Amino acid sequence: MQAAVGGLYRAGGETGRVIRDALHGTWLGHPLHPVLTDVPLGAWTAALVLDAMDSGRGRGFSRAADAAVGVGLAGAVGAAVTGLTDWHHTAGGARRTGLAHGLLNTTATLLYAGSLWLRRRGSRPAAQGLSSAGFLVATAAAYLGGHLVYGKQIGVSRAPRPEAWNDWVAVLPEFELHEAAPRRVQAKDTAILLVRRAGRIHALVETCAHLGGPLVEGTLEGDSVRCPWHGSRFALEDGRVLEGPSTFPQPCLDVRMRAGQIEVRARTQ
Repeated sequence: MQAAVGGLYRAGGETGRVIRDALHGTWLGHPLHPVLTDVPLGAWTAALVLDAMDSGRGRGFSRAADAAVGVGLAGAVGAAVTGLTDWHHTAGGARRTGLAHGLLNTTATLLYAGSLWLRRRGSRPAAQGLSSAGFLVATAAAYLGGHLVYGKQIGVSRAPRPEAWNDWVAVLPEFELHEAAPRRVQAKDTAILLVRRAGRIHALVETCAHLGGPLVEGTLEGDSVRCPWHGSRFALEDGRVLEGPSTFPQPCLDVRMRAGQIEVRARTQ
């Protein structure tokens, strides 16, 4: 399934890449999927409350509950597409948890679709029963979604942000850094990527913000570096995302040469 999703975007060429990055949320500077999941969860919670209030109190509550179910279904489609786009880069335990999360959300969506169909046929008790079941399943799926973020660190920046230090730290003799030959060095327990490009030296945190790929093994493309794992591309100048799937910029450091040594200092944000 992951290969099929990736192949679909690759088949679209540049357009496919733009769509993929948009669904990841690269343009937003934040994953898009959790933004959209609020729509079905919020709408279906409202539907649950409105159904509970719909007991001989007029058609207003019924119509509002039905509309909330429909809004939730529309939001679920957007959440599913963005979630699948994010998931196809995962591996191991995160992939398994993400698959279970997606299957539970699919089940909840099908239950709510059945509920909406029954509502339109006038079978409200059965429809409300399906909605209640769908809400329980969606809640379980939301729990797994939270575990993916807080337990598996999916959708959060993997690049450590060096705490600002006032002193410069020598990391490498200047003559050892060659043009277009990235080097990995250590500064204050943080892995740093050094790149000499057109005579200028750039320093970025070496761990990719997306899923922790080693940027030193990536490729230089003009004034940018591409992660070897999932293809995120970052500007050497300021670490901004030029291509996803990363939604987070790569932290950069200040650089200077002194007494034949390359020195770096955490850049204040």
